[in-house]
Amino acid sequence: IDGATAAVNDAVRGPGSFDTALGALERLHTAGFEKPKISVVVTRQNAGQLDDFKAIADRDGAQLRITRLRPSGRGADVWDELHPTADQQRSLYMWLLEHGEEVLTGDSFFHLSAFGEALPGLNLCGAGRVVCLIDPVGDVYACPFAIHDEFLAGNVREPRGFEGVWRDSELFTELRRPQSGGACESCGHYDACRGGCMAAKFFTGLPLDGPDPECALGHGEGLLAARGEDLAIPAPAVDHSRKRPPSRVCDENPLADFIAKA
Repeated sequence: IDGATAAVNDAVRGPGSFDTALGALERLHTAGFEKPKISVVVTRQNAGQLDDFKAIADRDGAQLRITRLRPSGRGADVWDELHPTADQQRSLYMWLLEHGEEVLTGDSFFHLSAFGEALPGLNLCGAGRVVCLIDPVGDVYACPFAIHDEFLAGNVREPRGFEGVWRDSELFTELRRPQSGGACESCGHYDACRGGCMAAKFFTGLPLDGPDPECALGHGEGLLAARGEDLAIPAPAVDHSRKRPPSRVCDENPLADFIAKA
């Protein structure tokens, strides 16, 4: 859900979606399912509703997962308008310090550790280290938010399968090496934030060895403002959303070819 009220959520998800989601959650709780998950992407519109999201989760015995809005996929179209403000980022950091042990965050907010104390959870970029993405055609990307040829490690249909890609791809080997801080290396907080999110930098046109666009100390704001109008912002070469018809029948149903032959 993208809002703790119908007004906020349905503006993003569509009319009636809030009631539908909460109805499903209530039925899962009634049926005895343990710890279903509520996933929330923090935006400018819902950043003030974190306590409300947690109350919804607690009411129905659910696990709350809070993630960052990245400028990739559909998020690329709305990131400028929806990503939290600097004040909201600090408030989010303080909220996670208090509640972080009770919510899942993955590697969404390690860049906020530059504010001070390290947050609970994975305090590093997990791309190619602890996470990756396998897309519908078997391509393996370093991160679910980095679907671009720049971060394509291989394909599970290669002779050694996923294990070969995960263990031996040049991209993953490089990502697992100690990284230079680049422009951030002189910053006293670099050891805390490690320069932030690779995908967030790439899909806003910022250098990978520079600060996160949402750098807690504000170092990304100037770089964003200095981007020229002629700067070509990278975009994914593939689109796995349902905004367009599949290019071939098996994109929609992996068994379609078998069904057709039968």
